[in-house]
Amino acid sequence: MMSQPAGHRPHDFIDSGHSPRRPQSAGEGAARADNAAGPDGIEFEVRRARTSDVKTIRRLVEPLAEDRILLGKDAVSYFEGLQEFKIVTAGPTRAVAGNGGGETVACGALHVLWEDLAEVRTVATDARWRGRGIGRRLIESLLADAADLGVRRVFCLTFEVSFFTGLGFTPIDGAPVEPDVYAELLRSHDEGVAEFLDLARVKPNTLGNTRMLKIL
Repeated sequence: MMSQPAGHRPHDFIDSGHSPRRPQSAGEGAARADNAAGPDGIEFEVRRARTSDVKTIRRLVEPLAEDRILLGKDAVSYFEGLQEFKIVTAGPTRAVAGNGGGETVACGALHVLWEDLAEVRTVATDARWRGRGIGRRLIESLLADAADLGVRRVFCLTFEVSFFTGLGFTPIDGAPVEPDVYAELLRSHDEGVAEFLDLARVKPNTLGNTRMLKIL
């Protein structure tokens, strides 16, 4: 499905390795980032994105946008939505160690759709770092943030069904909201919301993907 355009969905570029432990919640992470060292001495840190990270986030997303796997965005869109993003950095333990060092190797965002509903979106992992559990650690951190916000359900649109099944997501049909909420969501200009609602105009973006939902 490489030729099909896509929205904000996470899929082929989430590695499916296993994380050694669950990341901290957003409340815990407000004071410090989540660090975990691998057996090779490389430490991974999941932390909130900063304005200085926007250029790197665009670099991670750009090749996927060129292949029509993710939607490309202008820089201003990333700055406007920066508070939704987390990044993963990797490097020798001393280079990371909660001080913002290391190389940025992955990004992802949690977008709140409604009172009890959010979406995991714009997830990208550097090809050189796939298969090391980075994607799992990142998604788990975003799920913890959702719980801290009071969100009870998290949606994703994905090709990676087995990966998200392993994280507790299940396939769904349609948009799991009441008619009055559906009507309110129709007011949104966000393309990801249109994909969630499965509107006709975004059908080309979602072809071949599976709609999945996790109850927290």
